Amino acid sequence: MKWITHWATAFLTLAVLSFWGWNDPFVKQTLRLKSFDLVQQYDIPTTSSDIAILEIDERSIEQYGQWPWKRTVIADIIWKLRESGVGIIVLPVLFSEQDRLGGDMDLAQALVGNGVVIAQTGSSQDTFQIKNPVPRGVAKIGDPLPWLFEWNGMLGPIPLLGDNADGVGVVNTIPEIDGVVRRLPLLMRVGDEVYPSIAMETIRVAVGDPSYQVKTQEGGITAMRVPQYQTIKTDSFGRIWLRFNKQFPTISASENDYSSLAGKTVIIGITAEGLANIVATPKGEMYAHLPAAISLQTILNGDTIVRLPEATFLEWGGAITLGIFLILLAAYTPYWLSGLFIVGIPLGATYGSYHYFINHLQLWDWSWIVIVTTLVGFHAIFNRFTKEFFEKQAIKKQFAGYASPTVVRLLQENPSLIKDGMKKEVSICFSDLRGFTPLGESFGDDVKGLTKIMNGYMDAITQPILDSDGMVIKYIGDASMHIHNAPIEDADHPKTAVRTGLDMLKAVEKFNDKITKEGRPPVGMGAGINTGLGYLGEMGSTQRHSYDVLGDAVSTAARIESKCKEYGCVLLVGENTYDVTKDDFFYLKIDELAVKGKSVGIRIYTVLNTHEINLAKYGKSKQMHDEMHESYRSQDFEKAIWICQKLKNHFDKQMTKYYEMWIERCEYMKTQDLPKDWNGVFIATTK
Repeated sequence: MKWITHWATAFLTLAVLSFWGWNDPFVKQTLRLKSFDLVQQYDIPTTSSDIAILEIDERSIEQYGQWPWKRTVIADIIWKLRESGVGIIVLPVLFSEQDRLGGDMDLAQALVGNGVVIAQTGSSQDTFQIKNPVPRGVAKIGDPLPWLFEWNGMLGPIPLLGDNADGVGVVNTIPEIDGVVRRLPLLMRVGDEVYPSIAMETIRVAVGDPSYQVKTQEGGITAMRVPQYQTIKTDSFGRIWLRFNKQFPTISASENDYSSLAGKTVIIGITAEGLANIVATPKGEMYAHLPAAISLQTILNGDTIVRLPEATFLEWGGAITLGIFLILLAAYTPYWLSGLFIVGIPLGATYGSYHYFINHLQLWDWSWIVIVTTLVGFHAIFNRFTKEFFEKQAIKKQFAGYASPTVVRLLQENPSLIKDGMKKEVSICFSDLRGFTPLGESFGDDVKGLTKIMNGYMDAITQPILDSDGMVIKYIGDASMHIHNAPIEDADHPKTAVRTGLDMLKAVEKFNDKITKEGRPPVGMGAGINTGLGYLGEMGSTQRHSYDVLGDAVSTAARIESKCKEYGCVLLVGENTYDVTKDDFFYLKIDELAVKGKSVGIRIYTVLNTHEINLAKYGKSKQMHDEMHESYRSQDFEKAIWICQKLKNHFDKQMTKYYEMWIERCEYMKTQDLPKDWNGVFIATTK
């Protein structure tokens, strides 16, 4: 699970998508084409001033009778158009068979010298042979044949019409893999013969050239033109993209007046219901003659759409680059920033595609970048979210019993407080159970009962810690260790630590009330508190680790606690804690002690476990206590002993054991050869 939810596994998703995309599968090609369609929807429509459509529509059928008409009718329309002063007449109708009504001669006469281009059509049938084709000569630089679209056969007009027409062009549309017409080849081939599209043939007839010119290099066709016309931009296969923003003036063939068509190239198209051929385009269904009109207008305008040969590779590489960027972004930045880019990159790619099309007529595929960045970005975010979710659950599981809900929530929101570690001032408290032996003996072999009551003791001393937002670091048998000011901030952590220690002692008293009623002996607790720098974080082996704190202040706190029994006190406080809380609690100095391993002594104090004790009530007793320590320091041990004897019953007898110990200390020190400048520090020989 850790591997699956690692942020870097999003790289695997990126690699899979990139490998799949490198092969340019059907789905990717289709989406790319659809992305081109979308940007064309926002292209500004323009009405042609060069081309018009003469429709053979329902009214025309009503006027001239059922289709196909006698070709004399078509001849009359051609003569009528010519009389109206039109330019080239494009008749995208295939006349591959003789007119059964006998009008071929009339049509042939109308074709002669009137600038009429008629149709031929390529065939993809394997069994179809060439019939009446009308190829055109091509001047070649390089060999374009391998790059041209190839038909299996070509069906042309009957020779009478093909020989008399000024031009014969291929009318086929060639749909893309999704069945939509977006591009048209300007030149095609059958075997070694080259055939022009009807648009290309119209240009040739208009300028009066007999042939075409094609330049081919290693990467495909690079230039194509009619000698007396400008070079036409095509792709390497001799195709042009159709720009579907073209609109054309249209009138019915049934009209009596064609004068509105004067000076225009006229395309005669069939639109009557049941007769018209329909093709799919990015703008929806269109009549079959319109792609020819659009391709011709595109050539005339010179606004040929461009798809750079290297565009697919650049899109593929760009998606990889952006995917890597998003993965790293999701791993190391806030969610809002990652989300901004995950949403912004697809929007930017879409707008960029639109911008380059509208301003530069370049086609760029935004769909691939959108797919890759969306899937990879959300995968990276999902992995991070999942990883953090499991981390939060682990934190909750790990710390729910060791910290307050507030602290647990803080750690869940910011796991780096645990993972990264920190160095800061903390207040550390060690506690230890007193009286375990008689308690354990009272249970005999009842281990379950002893375990239950020990858990009750730990619950009792832990609750004050949780209530004060402290952090339990560990339980060690019947001992505990907790800290304040980490991971949650507490500006008054020394004061909080001392108050919590007192509350723990009160909790033990309540615990004793409960167990003594059950016939068990009471227990006690000793605690030591110290304040200083600690190094906090997760520590341990890779298999097993926990949140912990290290440092000299921690060791000192542990050794202070270990002296509780020796001094007969239940709560000892180090000098750093005392110095900032001396005005908040009733303290008595206990000793100046150099704990084992230290050469410099520290002052140790105790806080009396009762709210009744205060300076007004025990001020005189405290003065005597302080005087006793001055006598001890000045090596007047007899006076110190005398004062201890006086103070045994003071302070509600909570200090009786301490004074008895101190009398023994003074008796011992009387036997020592102390220097005159002795500083009163007692050097401990045990921890």
